[in-house]
Amino acid sequence: MNYWLMKSEPDAFSIDDLGSRPQQTERWDGVRNYQARNYLRAMQPGDAAFFYHSRCAKPGIAGIVKIVSAAAPDPSAFDPRSPYYDPRGSPEKPSWFMVEVQLRRRFTRAISLNEIKANPALRKMPLVQRGSRLSVMPVTPQQWNAILKMAQSGSKLDSN
Repeated sequence: MNYWLMKSEPDAFSIDDLGSRPQQTERWDGVRNYQARNYLRAMQPGDAAFFYHSRCAKPGIAGIVKIVSAAAPDPSAFDPRSPYYDPRGSPEKPSWFMVEVQLRRRFTRAISLNEIKANPALRKMPLVQRGSRLSVMPVTPQQWNAILKMAQSGSKLDSN
C-alpha cells in the first residue's frame, strides 16, 4: 500500500462534501498538473491518502480517504461546460486522469500546516518544501505514521 496527500479547497470540495456523497465516495477529478497527474496514475485501489484542506483560513489535514479505483481518464476534461475542460484531450488519447476516493476517517480537528511544519519528522515532506504546490503528492510510511500520531489525540472513525 502507498500513501498520499490530496489537497482540495474546502469551498470547492471539502471532507464534509465527500461524507455526504453516496457511499461517501466521489471522483477526485480536475487535477491539471502533469506531476500530480502522474501521482494519480500511480495510485492503486487500497492506497490511503490524507485529505488536506488548502487555501482556507486554517489549512490542514482533515482526515483520511481510501483510493477505491485505479486511475481512469478524467471525464471533466472532455466536457465543455466543465471548468476543467481541456480541448486538447480526447477519450481516445486522454491527458488527464482521476481516481475515486472514499472517506475512511475524519479528524475531530484538522492537523494544521503549522503543526506539520513544526514536527521534525515531517521536515522532508513535500507539503512543507518551499515552492511545492502540488495538489497530489506522495507521503512516506514514516510521515504517515507521524501524522497519525499527531491525530491520535483527537479523531473519530466514521461509520465505514
